[in-house]
Amino acid sequence: MGEHRTCVKLSDEKLIPKSDILSLLRTYNCYHEGKNFQLRTHEEDGELILEGLLNIYWGLRRPIRLQMHDDNERFRLNRNDRPVLTKQLPAESNNNTVGRETGPASGDRCGQEEEDSPQLLRTRSDASFMRVKRRSNTHTNRDLQRLRTHRFSINGHFYNHKTSVFTPAYGSVTNVRVNSSMTTGQVLNLLLHKFRVETKSEEFVLYMVHESGERTRLRDSEYPLVARVLYGPCEKISKIFIMEADLGEEVTYHVAQYIKFEIPVLDSFVEKLKEEEEREINKLTKKYSALRSMILHQLKGRAHTSDRV
Repeated sequence: MGEHRTCVKLSDEKLIPKSDILSLLRTYNCYHEGKNFQLRTHEEDGELILEGLLNIYWGLRRPIRLQMHDDNERFRLNRNDRPVLTKQLPAESNNNTVGRETGPASGDRCGQEEEDSPQLLRTRSDASFMRVKRRSNTHTNRDLQRLRTHRFSINGHFYNHKTSVFTPAYGSVTNVRVNSSMTTGQVLNLLLHKFRVETKSEEFVLYMVHESGERTRLRDSEYPLVARVLYGPCEKISKIFIMEADLGEEVTYHVAQYIKFEIPVLDSFVEKLKEEEEREINKLTKKYSALRSMILHQLKGRAHTSDRV
């Protein structure tokens, strides 16, 4: 018990001395001085807890789907009831009303450093069919019908049938407020809930991606915020990426050294390795051929001896 009071968990199996974490934390907060990414500390039952914003970069290759319904209330409207309901809505309604005419589409809000202003940048291919123009205060009946049919407010994020399935721009960054007692799975759930992503968290993993190209997966039992402090505050050196579980793979440091080379250079390396492989194969073939000859010679000698007897 005393060991846990003087250490901080990196995972269920690994513990780090509290003094080392506090030293790294001072460096981390000094790097982020004057920004919202400084971490705060407090103790719970004698255990040191870190808390603050954690940057996570989108590294998805496949589209995600946003939730269609609000978490607090789910209902369906008949086509004949929609005009009546629209008339009954007050002029000043909140973000959870149907058919509201103004407000940004999901993921189109201006991003800020603070965690409570989420944004999801789309890839160029996803946004290519979206027309960006200033909306007028007056809409035709056809426009109002289209808005009522295709747009619903999901806890402040407007849902659009046509743009609800998309791939976040690769390398775009978001953040979530976490603490050092939250595991990788909990951080993933928090991130997906923030943007109302319908896809299950089991389909995603977190990777620590280094500038060298090395890629290390954060296991389910690890604590991403502690890992972030250990790897240092500079995200030019290492970043945390969210990726698909079946598409992402770990890249060791030694393999990462070769990734930076051009294809012709890598081809020459492959040729050298093939030549070395052929030499080793020939060496082993000659060795075991010689051993086989010796064994056959001994067997023949024993056969002649037995015949004489």
